[in-house]
Amino acid sequence: MDALLGFLLFFAVALVGWAIAELKAKADSYVSTECEDKAMQTYLDNQKKGGYEEMGIREVIKNISTKGFSAI
Repeated sequence: MDALLGFLLFFAVALVGWAIAELKAKADSYVSTECEDKAMQTYLDNQKKGGYEEMGIREVIKNISTKGFSAI
């Protein structure tokens, strides 16, 4: 009986914690400023100048070994 009560108490505390986390995330809204947007655009432009291109999942699979290494 004590184990069941402990489990129910744990479950209730978990639900309350989850609800607080959800409400906190909804209450806090972040809006980036012009300065941050400009800095991000500069960063992305510098990456493209250096030859960086984001790979798709097919390119990642082709370029990265997913079979592991030979033990020999």
